[in-house]
Amino acid sequence: GDFSGINRLVFVFNHLFADQKFMTIFSLLFGAGIALVAERAEARDRSPTGLHYRRMYWLLVLGAIHAYLLWYGDILVIYSLCGLVVYWFHRRRPTTQIVIGLLMLAVSSAVYFLFGSSLPNWPEEAREGMLEGWAPSAELIAAELAAYRGSWSDQFAERAPTAAEFHTVVFLVWGFWRAGGLMVLGMALYHWGFFSAQFQPARYRWLAAVGLGLGLPIVAIGLWQHEAHGWSFEYSFFQGAQFNYWGSLLVAVGYTSLVMLWFQSGRLVALRHRLAAVGRMAFSNYIAQTLICTTLFYGFGLGWFGHAERWQQMIVVLCVWMLLLVWSPWWLARFRFGPLEWLWRTLTYGRLQPLRKTGAAGA
Repeated sequence: GDFSGINRLVFVFNHLFADQKFMTIFSLLFGAGIALVAERAEARDRSPTGLHYRRMYWLLVLGAIHAYLLWYGDILVIYSLCGLVVYWFHRRRPTTQIVIGLLMLAVSSAVYFLFGSSLPNWPEEAREGMLEGWAPSAELIAAELAAYRGSWSDQFAERAPTAAEFHTVVFLVWGFWRAGGLMVLGMALYHWGFFSAQFQPARYRWLAAVGLGLGLPIVAIGLWQHEAHGWSFEYSFFQGAQFNYWGSLLVAVGYTSLVMLWFQSGRLVALRHRLAAVGRMAFSNYIAQTLICTTLFYGFGLGWFGHAERWQQMIVVLCVWMLLLVWSPWWLARFRFGPLEWLWRTLTYGRLQPLRKTGAAGA
């Protein structure tokens, strides 16, 4: 589509401030969650290992349903697979976890640099296949547009191979090292009290200044280099991607530090409670976003796929956010968990969990 004017500004804004930053925060929190659930299980004299692997198994099942039946961009399958491995680091010392997490992140960078430097020696067919994915032909674009504007079966034929590639090749060269490494870092930050506002305000201010003061320029330099190289596959897919890969980690720490400062300040409590409700229903809201947006964009709904420009997509994003900020507190005033959180707990524990809050029938 159009890549000038406001659409270009929207892309630049998203790349600088959003792309990979929030996936980073959620991966850090997922790792923190692994450590938290294990600690709570041990405090109740339960086996944390059995509980953890049941949780990851059902997350894998539910994620696969999401990925293959609704949206190939699902992250739950990758998170569950990473969780199977990184669990074994949750008892390590935080400093050890920091080293392990950074080393895991570095593996993916090393793989990309290796692939990029060896690109001239690739078989012609493999190189052309990668180039086709980077800059698809008009025929490929038309086929994808037709599929997602068509029936569910048309979409499945397009979606299933893409999801399978994401869960195999992409997982091995990027997903495991990126998400898994961030999860281990999240365990360390959890043990240090970073996510529970236990640092002094001065330390959070310092982390916010360093994270944003270094991270955003790194991402901006990367964007400038992409432009300087004409977004060529040979540069941007390999070396060029590393600026945001690492810069986004710093920005994510900066963002989270600002949130902790906000929490400590005691300001805008009503908004904070709404955001907390959205977070408590992260699983349900994640799938809700898919259901809303596939209904808007896919052929079985309004069929906006390929029609909405970038600036119009931002309006959809803001509307979805407002909807989640309204419905999440409403739901949690009546129920103990989000609907999918309840299902996940029920499957994990193998027995029906209480859902409705006592006395909430007339709420």
